[in-house]
Amino acid sequence: MKYQIFIAFLLLTSISMNAQTKGGGISAAMLQQIEKSYGAEPSNKALANAMATNSIDNLAKNFKNQGPVDTYFSVETPQQSIHDQKSSGRCWMFSGLNVLRSQFARSHKDTLSVEFSHDYLFFYDQLEKANLFLQAMIDHADKPIDDPRVQFFMKSPINDGGTFCGVADLSEKYGLVPKSVQPETFSAENTSRVRSLISSKLREYGLKLRSKVQGTRSKGIDLQKEKTEMLAQVYRMLALTLGEPVKEFTYVFRDKKGKPIGEPKTYTPQSFYAATIGHPLNGTFIMAMNDPRRPYYKTYEVEYDRHTYDGHNWRYVNLPMEEIAKMAITALRDSAKLYSSYDVGKQLDRKRGYLDLENYDYATLFGTTFPMNKADRIATFDSGSTHAMTLSAVDLDGNEQPVKWKVENSWGGDNGQKGCMIMTNRWFNEYMFRLVVDKRYVPENILNAAAQLPLMVMPEDPLFAVDE
Repeated sequence: MKYQIFIAFLLLTSISMNAQTKGGGISAAMLQQIEKSYGAEPSNKALANAMATNSIDNLAKNFKNQGPVDTYFSVETPQQSIHDQKSSGRCWMFSGLNVLRSQFARSHKDTLSVEFSHDYLFFYDQLEKANLFLQAMIDHADKPIDDPRVQFFMKSPINDGGTFCGVADLSEKYGLVPKSVQPETFSAENTSRVRSLISSKLREYGLKLRSKVQGTRSKGIDLQKEKTEMLAQVYRMLALTLGEPVKEFTYVFRDKKGKPIGEPKTYTPQSFYAATIGHPLNGTFIMAMNDPRRPYYKTYEVEYDRHTYDGHNWRYVNLPMEEIAKMAITALRDSAKLYSSYDVGKQLDRKRGYLDLENYDYATLFGTTFPMNKADRIATFDSGSTHAMTLSAVDLDGNEQPVKWKVENSWGGDNGQKGCMIMTNRWFNEYMFRLVVDKRYVPENILNAAAQLPLMVMPEDPLFAVDE
């Protein structure tokens, strides 16, 4: 009996020692147990000393994976110049315009080349996003300010990021101009300050519009007049920092060596779009995504998430990675480059421009494991599409299965593999999310799936952050 009482006492003591404070806080006893667990590992002292004076990535780098990067690809599209988005979140635009200029070169059998102005299209992207925000303040003025929809817009009135849908909507509406006609400005390459200032102004305007709607219960012409005046101020801020968009210019096309071909002609942005693209982009492509949380072969649309108020929401068909890879290979075999996006920060050896699951062994360094699968990482905001790059090559094995992939990046020609990145197929399967594919390379069953009435999803979803 005494023995049983003693055992019960020990159990109660143990429970008491490990008990957290009321409400779930860390108690003194719990902290003692945590500290004791750390001190029990004799290697912790050496590891702490090493981490105090070295980067985690350098210590976790897998030495056995540091051999030369294989740069051979069995299927590769023609090379083109590498651009640099600098300190901006415009990767979606750089990748999208990469695809468009490669299509132009293909249509002219690589005898002509063109460089499109990022600054020009970015100006209208920012102006359109400002209008999208202001109109949202009008449309949702009857909702309280802490409503999730109002908060979605207030949190980020304007941003640099986007997807290929924005490239399609903006270029169709405003046309395109050569890079030489409207080059980059400091604020185009360093967007944080002007974005912050315009965001602050838009939040101020948003409150005014909400107040006006709630006071008049009207969405009439006076309200639109006030919004126009607000957009005029945004236009001024953009014109001062990015330069006012050109309306007309003279241009001569050149070959890959820079030699002028033909005589100079006068263009507007719309006529230059017609001369280089020649057709509407919307309707010619599908966006494929890999989201293992949701049923495959279903079409989804991200509500309220687009670049222009009168444009297109993100719309995508959810597919297994095997299907995405097949379409990509088909397009690459036809020398077509593809807009694609990834969680590029995961297992990135930036110096070598190499992405592989074995680049860094964080688990052994910290004495733990990182077992979440792709669906779990998405659901917990641990992973998602963060950066768009232009898919340009694939290496296939003897069974026509992908071994590795190559993308053209927008971090400058000195970054990685001469401005490109190489990724193993295992990494591609885990951290690739979006692919824009011309419909000519899409199988009939996927075209049918993409034509379904879409299921609406909310923009707060972890996977729908913009590519930057």
